[in-house]
Amino acid sequence: MARRALVLAALLAAFLADAVPARAERLVTSISRHQVSVTSSFVGTSIVLFGTVEPDAPFARPRDSYDIVVTVTGPRETVVTRRKERVFGIWANAASRTFVNVPTYLHILANRPFDQIANTDILRRYQIGLDYFQLPQRIGPDIADVVREDSFRVNFIRIKTDHRLYGQQTNGVTFLTPTLFRSEIRLPAVAPFGTYDADLKLFAEGKMLVRTNSAFEVVKVGFEQFVATAAREHGLLYGIAAVMMALMTGWFASVVFRRD
Repeated sequence: MARRALVLAALLAAFLADAVPARAERLVTSISRHQVSVTSSFVGTSIVLFGTVEPDAPFARPRDSYDIVVTVTGPRETVVTRRKERVFGIWANAASRTFVNVPTYLHILANRPFDQIANTDILRRYQIGLDYFQLPQRIGPDIADVVREDSFRVNFIRIKTDHRLYGQQTNGVTFLTPTLFRSEIRLPAVAPFGTYDADLKLFAEGKMLVRTNSAFEVVKVGFEQFVATAAREHGLLYGIAAVMMALMTGWFASVVFRRD
């Protein structure tokens, strides 16, 4: 009898475990377009990222509220920044700092202030916010990020922000329903060419539940792309054509503006 009771208890526990809804979620996302074509008249554009939070198991109940953080990064680059100082009445470069493999474009979007989504440790771990995003710099023989109050770091972010290449918005994600959200990614006219990654993180009650990503591409098209491709892949012919065009332009100008 005791053995039968143990078996029945085990079966009942298994049944109850199956009956309790799982608290696992997944993100289903899409993007309005996966390629942005840039011509000579390009003045910037916007891309809409939208998605929904869905349970990862049947009959699972959604939580009361969610938070979404979207981090969009563009192609990477290594750039040297310089600080000018006045020396004997002349402005000259006094110091420099090299930022290694940092995003050319960086925007961090969320549905509310970052410090209301998670604590400082989690924000730093997942690089949420410009203050916590890693920007490696070459300092002597080492490559590492520095404190966020560092003058080179502050001014690097300020210059990028002035050109609308860096930014953060704590109202950049909108929940249309408790589980359906959208976000608008704005690209300036000077947006670099290449592949852009959009990393989405889902939070609830201060913890990250799941993350996913999407991508789009900014490409040059039209006559500008033809010229750039010709210069890169057929350098000799491009150089000869450029010289011939310059000679023809000079000859034509001499004929038109000739003085008799």
